[in-house]
Amino acid sequence: QAHLVESGGGSVQAGESLILSCTGPQLADADTALCLGWFRQWPGQKRVGVASLVVWPLRQTYYADPVKGRFTISHDSAKSTLYLRMNSLNVEDSGMYFCAASTDVCAATISMRPLKHDFDWGQGTQVTVSS
Repeated sequence: QAHLVESGGGSVQAGESLILSCTGPQLADADTALCLGWFRQWPGQKRVGVASLVVWPLRQTYYADPVKGRFTISHDSAKSTLYLRMNSLNVEDSGMYFCAASTDVCAATISMRPLKHDFDWGQGTQVTVSS
């Protein structure tokens, strides 16, 4: 299956905003039972869940504590795209961001931990926030 493709990262000042996008055929299903989410990776560390979304049977979002109230995840199945709007960015938000789709993504977000299984990751998109 094709990789998910992340985009939208960049270098910004603290307090500014970015919108990340993730596209791929895995995101085309409006009734997917998978959890869709975003992971952040700091240099030398594992990727941890920061935001996720389950769309079926009930739409529910999950956010790691450090990003609650600042990040918003959304999904457009018609465009096969997952978004992450990042507001009030701070230096700790810097890192490589990846998207994923699996049944473990939501739990990984709640606990802000890595996935418990292998996943065929995309290239990611770099977010750099300077103070």
